[in-house]
Amino acid sequence: MLYTLDTANTKEDLLQILALQEENLEKSISSSELKDQGFVTVHHDFDLLQEMNAPFPHVIARANDKVVGYTLVMLRKMADRIPVLIPMFEKINQLSYQGQALSSAQYFIMGQVCIDKDFRGKGLFSALYHKLGREMRADFQFCITEVAVRNPRSMRAHQKIGFKPLFQYKDDDSEEWVILIWVL
Repeated sequence: MLYTLDTANTKEDLLQILALQEENLEKSISSSELKDQGFVTVHHDFDLLQEMNAPFPHVIARANDKVVGYTLVMLRKMADRIPVLIPMFEKINQLSYQGQALSSAQYFIMGQVCIDKDFRGKGLFSALYHKLGREMRADFQFCITEVAVRNPRSMRAHQKIGFKPLFQYKDDDSEEWVILIWVL
């Protein structure tokens, strides 16, 4: 299946991101699919997604004019906008990487990555991230994300493209997370 990589430039792009997100939220999939295929945790609304899309737009993949994958850019200035991510930002500000305090580093957060079921296992995850890296490396040193320990497919995929584990912790709901860093 052919796809093209681009950045989210229109309202329709953002609406299609939200539709793909909705299909892959933990609440929207079966427990076996959750275990085998992975899931997304955060549900964004249109206004927040649009705000996150500037000044650095999300990277998307399209096939037949449909968004089939995305990587969402989230800047640290939005640390308090999504309550479930506040503990991650607090932890990041206490960490360092190769002797550099992350609180003073130039990084952005991978706000979420998702691939349509029909496009998984075809290299799209890597393609999206590498385009994102090319788009962001002039302004940032690192991309940081966190992955739930119970999402091994996502963990393997992130590590395969070069993300390194930085820190593991449990949040207030006893969900276990690994903070990962990718050098751009």
